[in-house]
Order: sequence, then C-alpha cells, then structure tokens
Amino acid sequence: MFASSPGRRAVLAGAAAVAAVAGAPALAGPAHAGPAHAGPAHAAYRWRNVVIGGTGFITGVLFHPAVRGLAYARTDIGGAYRWDDRRERWIPLLDHLGWDDWNLLGVEAIAVDPAHPDRLYLACGTYAQAWAGDGAVLRSDDRGTTWRRTDLTVKLGANEDGRGAGERLLVDPRDSDTLWLGTRHDGLLTSADRGATWTPATGFPATPSATGQGVTLLVAAGRTVYAGWGDGGDANLFRTVDGTTWEAVPGQPSGPSARVPIRAAYDRHTRELYVTYADAPGPNGQVDGSVHRLRTATGEWTDVTPARPDGAGDTFGYGGVAVDARRPGTVVVSTNNRWAAVDTLYRSTDGGRRWRSLKDTAVLDVSETPYLAWGEAAPKFGWWIQALAVDPYDSEHIVYGTGATLYGTRDLRHWAPQIRGLEETSVRQLLSPPTGQAHLISGCGDIGVLYHERLTASPSRGMATNPVFGTATGLALAAARPSYVVRTGWGDHGNGAYSDDGGRTWAPFAAQPALGKDAPGPIATNTDGSVLLWVFVHGDGTGYPAHRSTDNGATWSEVPSFPKGATPVADPADPTRFYAYDTGTGTLFASTDSGRTFTARATGLPSGDSQFELVAAPGRSGDLWLSTKWNGLYRSTDGGAGFSKTAGPWASYTLGFGKAADGAAYPAIYLVGATEAVTAVYRSDDEAKTWVRINDDAHQWGWTGETITGDPRVYGRVYLATNGRGIQYGEPV
Repeated sequence: MFASSPGRRAVLAGAAAVAAVAGAPALAGPAHAGPAHAGPAHAAYRWRNVVIGGTGFITGVLFHPAVRGLAYARTDIGGAYRWDDRRERWIPLLDHLGWDDWNLLGVEAIAVDPAHPDRLYLACGTYAQAWAGDGAVLRSDDRGTTWRRTDLTVKLGANEDGRGAGERLLVDPRDSDTLWLGTRHDGLLTSADRGATWTPATGFPATPSATGQGVTLLVAAGRTVYAGWGDGGDANLFRTVDGTTWEAVPGQPSGPSARVPIRAAYDRHTRELYVTYADAPGPNGQVDGSVHRLRTATGEWTDVTPARPDGAGDTFGYGGVAVDARRPGTVVVSTNNRWAAVDTLYRSTDGGRRWRSLKDTAVLDVSETPYLAWGEAAPKFGWWIQALAVDPYDSEHIVYGTGATLYGTRDLRHWAPQIRGLEETSVRQLLSPPTGQAHLISGCGDIGVLYHERLTASPSRGMATNPVFGTATGLALAAARPSYVVRTGWGDHGNGAYSDDGGRTWAPFAAQPALGKDAPGPIATNTDGSVLLWVFVHGDGTGYPAHRSTDNGATWSEVPSFPKGATPVADPADPTRFYAYDTGTGTLFASTDSGRTFTARATGLPSGDSQFELVAAPGRSGDLWLSTKWNGLYRSTDGGAGFSKTAGPWASYTLGFGKAADGAAYPAIYLVGATEAVTAVYRSDDEAKTWVRINDDAHQWGWTGETITGDPRVYGRVYLATNGRGIQYGEPV
C-alpha cells in the first residue's frame, strides 16, 4: 500500500557492518520500554478489530513444511500473522510494536526452521529512505508469541518496490544456527547465532547499488543456497554449496524477460528449481516476464513460461511460484501486473511442460468481504499476485495474496478470501453517528468509504459507490441532521458525493471545482447540512482556498479569505459558524456568515507544527480543541477568540469525543498522545483535567496518529485509526 520510491543506501557502521543487540529478553510488549515515570492511571480495555477483511497488500505467505496447519503471512505495512488452523483465522504477531517502532510494522521477509517448528524469524523495516529508521530482525522460539530483537544498521523496504519478491531471509539448510538476510542496498548478511548478530557474507560477488533491489530472494535447494539479485550485471542468480564460496549459476536465463528474479521454489522430489522473472521488481511497472526451471543435478535450464506477454495490450511479469510437496513435478506460478487480461495462476503437473490457468474455471465467493467487488458485478481474480503457497499437506489447498486480500481454495475451483483476523487497512477518517443503524463510518486508503452496520462483520454494502473512490480524503456529517453525510476522495468518476440516509447510499456532486480531480482534500458541512466547504490540497502539500456550495455540490464558489490548505471545521450547534486553523502562522480563523468569509481570531498559537488537529466538541457552540504534536493540547470556549493550554500529555496527535460517563456533564475525550514514559491512547471524563491510559503494551499498533473518535451512544467505546492494522475499537472490561 502507498508505495514509495527506493531511498539512498544506508551507510554501514564500522567493520562489523551491522550492530546487534544480543541476548535481549523475550518481549511480550514493546521492544524497548521507556524510563519509569509516574503517569496517567490505566483502565482495563478489550481491543478488537472492526472487521473489514484484508484490504492491504499481502506480500508473502509461507506454510511450515513440517507442521500441518501452521502458516505465516506478511504485509507491506501491517505486520505479520500466524494462521490458527483450529479457529481458521490469522493471529497478529506485531501489535506490541509502539509509536517509536512504527517502521518495523512493514515485514520484508519471513523465515521458518524446518527442523525446529517453533522458531520464527522476521526481517522488519518499512522504508529505506534516509528519514526512516533502520531495520531489525525479530526472532521467536514460540511461533511469534514472544520476541527477541536485533537492531540493524541497514534499512529494509517492506513497502518499497520489490516488496512482493523473496523471501529474503533464510535458515541455512545445513545448520539451523546459521541465517542469511538479503538486503536492498547493503548486500548479503549472515548470522551464526540464530540472528543475534549479523556480519556481511564473505565471498558474495554482487555489488550493491544505492537505488537498486539488491538481494531479491533466498531459497534452499537441498544443501545449496540460491540468491536472486535485482541490481543488474552479468548475472542475477548466485549459489553457494558450502556457505562460504559463491558463484553465478551457469547458463542462467538473460534478456528483458529475465532481468529480475522475483521468487523461487524447489521440488525436492525431482531436484528442480523453478524461478519466476520479470523486467522490473513489481508489483507495478512489469511488462515482461518468464518462468525457468533448473535441473540442479545437471545444471540444465529450461524455459517453461506458461504464456508470453504480447508487448502491446497484454503485458505482465511473473510473480509467485510454489511446488506441491506431495506430487513431484506439480508447480503453480502467478502472473503479476496483468491489468488487461487480469492476473491468473497457472498450474502444471508435468514440470512445466503443460499449464492450465486456474482463473478460467474459478468460482469466486466474496460474500464474507463484499468490498472486493470494488463496485462491480463480480470480483476480479486478483492483482499484485506475488505471494503464493501450496499446503504441503493438502495438494488442492492453494493460497495467494493480492493487493487487497488472500484467496484460498480446497478444490482448485472454488475460491474465497482466507482472511479472517487479518486487517491491513490504512485508515484516514472515522465518524460515529449519534443515530442510525451504523455506529461507524470510515474513510480509508485504497478502499474509500465504508458503512459499518456491524463491527464484527465486513460491511455488507462493500465500499461506497456512486462514485467509487480509491483513497478517501474527507468525511463529514451534519451534526443536527446526521442522516446527511458527505465524502471526498480520489475517484475516476467524480471526487465528491453526499448521502441522505446516513451513508448507506450515495449520489455524486453534480459538479466540482476543477481542482477536485487533481487535489481532492477534506470537506465539512455545517450543522444543518445547508453549506459545504471543500478544500483542495495537492500531493506535494500545496494548499488552495476552500470552495463553498449551498446546493449539494451543484455549484461552487471560491472563498478567498479561507486559509489555503487548512481543514474546515463546522460548529456543531450554530449553522453559521465554521473554523480553520492556519498552522503556518499559528492563527485561528472563523466564519460567522456560513462560510462566505473568514477572519483571524486567536493569534500566536503554535505554528509550523508537523501534526495538528482542530476539533469541535459535540453539541456546544464555540467549544474548540487544538491538538498539536509538539505543543500539547489547547482549548477555546469562545469560538476561537482565545485559547488556553490544558493539562495532560505533552504531545497530542489526535483527539475525539464520545458519550459522557454516568453523572458527567461533558463528553468523554479520547486522545493519542505522549507522556515522558510512552505514547499511548488516553481517555478523560472530566474535560481534560485527568487522564487514564486505555491501551496497554501488547496493543500499540505502531503509528496511530491519524484519527480517533468515541461512540456518542456507548460510553467508553472508542474507535482508533491505524496505518496498517485497520480500525481498532476498545471497550472497558
């Protein structure tokens, strides 16, 4: 999700190349606890996912070769999971990673030990850019229940181009204490102590590039280890038979269709290695590819490509590959980035001589996750298919990942999402209406807006249509008329819509400003729904004045006095009032004429803060809260004429309101903020005079600073947006 371009090469520190933390204690909570400080009290909460089902890029899936029903999955920004075969659901393994470790929720690679089933290894690091933290290797002796951690001095790129390749982490087939780790910009690393310390692998012949892919895959074929290389050169596949000496594999394929080795799988019965190739690392940008088979005993290569891209309309590469552990010569491969004809899986039972497309006979059932239809009559078989696995104990149990889910079959014909428990949505907006069937409406990355009739099932209506959005940029309701909801986002058939039934059905705005197509931003509606204010912001951060509509988006007029790029906030009680905070000047602007004009009120507020949020307390006119990352929390009770700083966490990232506690006259306040000890989720029942922490060290979910809101109908219930672990909701125990 949300791919970034590869960053600069990390600088290796000292002769050891990689720093390590050896012998650290097992971690049931965060990897590094902060210093002990007195802080807010704790309140016991139960945390669960609001069910959507997948929604993100499943970049890897791996069955354990020696344990029936044991499998793992990795994602580009949402952590790793273990399959619970008895309950038929995925168990998240990295929710303990906190705010400071958000970069580790992207999992670059998984490794299991065939000889020790309880051992699990993860290579973690989301981005390779200079601003991102270094990667880490997490190692577990209990299948991911607890962890030990080794910090690296190199960067990994689980959300970079090439994130569907791999696996880049491998337990050596000759020695369970020896591990290999392929990096993007720092070559091949090895560990002799089960991942506790790492050093550069001696004798590896390829030279890393600052912008390349580096090692794209590691696979064991008997006692030989093969490494794929994505940075070009005379060879892109290397091997070692002794763990010390590396050589280019003789006779390997070349040319554009075999430029980058994506994945590899070894058939131990026939002693053949299958390798998928593409002309680019993917998941986007591939237009050519191939599949080749190496007979490891003789060194003979054979081109076994199922279908060739035509170089015109039907272009694609190859991605996943898996062999059937029970049936010699049976192999499955996936196409990737095949948008014209739609991606497929090809299966062969004779070593690649003949292939059958499994898509051609597939019956897809997405009734459990209806959003997968994407507003169409029927779902697609898949896209971004690079994760692929065949169950070693069931030849007809095949699973493959897409950009949104994990499909599985038990008979090679009927397919359904095998996704329960796995939630990877990047969430942008949350609304909890005071009335109506749905307690929650969400605006998300990639899948637009969702109407959650139940918190425990994927929305039955799927993603909002008419029009379909990719990523939502704005979501608002009229406080005194909550059946009226508006949304904005990136869409191919319009960028704004309204609903008169609380978000169940939608109608597109009849018109939109020219900026709507290229820079759709946040939107607000006043308390009775008679006025809309829509702001436009380009991807580079350039902001523009708001545009105003009084006819459901049929006509729009610019509001020149609105601070460019600011987020409009409607007063929840007075339909003539709107507010906006200009972080560049530290000024609160207000309108008392229904958004026609804005004038400056409070000045001298925190300016230049990299993260801020202006929120109006429900049911009250002029009661405003300003949440700032570096300066804490401020409040105004006079419509923004003056603000005072409140007690509580020194940093406030996002704030929302919910139903008041019994006997309390003011709504409960929910906040993601930081004390000296920890960044956490807090609740206040007394207007921010005192706070209690309501999450714990096992439930942190990395970066959670986008948005939070309480439920106006259920005291104590809070909804929290994450960047890769979907929507979390908590309730007092």
